[in-house]
Amino acid sequence: MYRLGFILVVLLVSCSTERTFVERPIIFDAQRVALTKEYLKNRYQLETDSITIVPRMIVLHHTVIPTFEKTFEAFNSPTLPNWRPDIENVSGLNVSSQFVVDRDGTIYRLMPETYMARHVIGLNHCAIGVENVGGTPEFLLTKAQLKANIKLVHYLANKYDIDYLIGHHEYTAFEGHELWLEVDEGYRTKKTDPGDNFMKKVRKATKRLNFKPVPEIKPH
Repeated sequence: MYRLGFILVVLLVSCSTERTFVERPIIFDAQRVALTKEYLKNRYQLETDSITIVPRMIVLHHTVIPTFEKTFEAFNSPTLPNWRPDIENVSGLNVSSQFVVDRDGTIYRLMPETYMARHVIGLNHCAIGVENVGGTPEFLLTKAQLKANIKLVHYLANKYDIDYLIGHHEYTAFEGHELWLEVDEGYRTKKTDPGDNFMKKVRKATKRLNFKPVPEIKPH
């Protein structure tokens, strides 16, 4: 009876969360599709006619951008700003994520959940990204954002076979893991978002989903 009750709660949360999504699609034209396929091939050695992923992971981020509109503007273009196509081994695919959570807790869906977005090195092929507007000392992540992230994680974990919930700052823990596919050992960036405190709160509220623990980061 307890397990049945929990399942019903998760289903209710999932349904109510999906109803509260605001659809705000970024440009996903032929150019973005082509660049996504190119990224999958060049960064992950995955040659495919599809840009869809099988989600195994949710990655939480913050944008350091103070407003949703500025965040949307940053993600909307298919190509990176000032992209130089003459630079060898550089992808022109713009960064993005499947979801953005505004500071008032509004959840925006920018693209289909199973289209690949460029938001985390080595793991884009299996990860759904959730960006949170703000994250700076002047624009701290809010309680409304925390609640929205918790609802969104429940929704996604109920819909897909999600193994891991991580913060962007934890991504390098997956180097050497079966999910890690980045071919360039020198292509890494140091991340701090969304921080241990935010992740601790989200994990506490989603403990019953039984995500696998994040691997320990190996010293270099």
